[in-house]
Amino acid sequence: MKILLIEDDKELGQSLKNYFELNKIETVWLWDERNINNLLKVYDFDVIVLDLILSFSRGEDIISLIRSQGIKTLILVLTAKNSLKDKEVCFQRGADDYLTKPFEPKELILRIKALSKRKRIDSIITIGDLTINTDAKTIKKGDEEIKISKTAWDLLILLIKKRRDIVDTETILNYVWSGKAVGDEIVRTYIKELRKILPPDSIQTYKGRGYRLI
Repeated sequence: MKILLIEDDKELGQSLKNYFELNKIETVWLWDERNINNLLKVYDFDVIVLDLILSFSRGEDIISLIRSQGIKTLILVLTAKNSLKDKEVCFQRGADDYLTKPFEPKELILRIKALSKRKRIDSIITIGDLTINTDAKTIKKGDEEIKISKTAWDLLILLIKKRRDIVDTETILNYVWSGKAVGDEIVRTYIKELRKILPPDSIQTYKGRGYRLI
């Protein structure tokens, strides 16, 4: 799971990031919300955790911005604002959950995991003569199980999540390699690995743009 944390309190933000990652939740932490558009262009998040009281923007306006761009990523508001009216505004603008500060860290984790399940892809996916079980992390052709590397599996899951959409190379690099200093060639290497086990022409290449799973 990968989440975006938008929190301008650097002490709290660092503490939350550390706690999330202890619980195996990969976290991109944004303390200057003015950079949100850049992140949303290149990352695919499961959940956005958003404070309302920020340095340069109102969290409510960020919710509206995200939804106006057609981004359906689930949003959990985490804030000291606790009136019913505050909650109403956020839900009307497109928030999916709302937790007030102070809070129990364990509850926050539970809420994030519950939200992430809402957008889960089907657990059983068929591509040609292959059956992919995303829960068991298996790929089978008939009774034969096909093995691929963990990196190829992560790439396959991203392509499945965005099936029939073109996924640009930058999004792939950030999702699979989390911004590590790797280039386009490594993407081509793992696309090649997937093509060896998928039916012919399952992955289409759009030169200079990205890849699409049909």
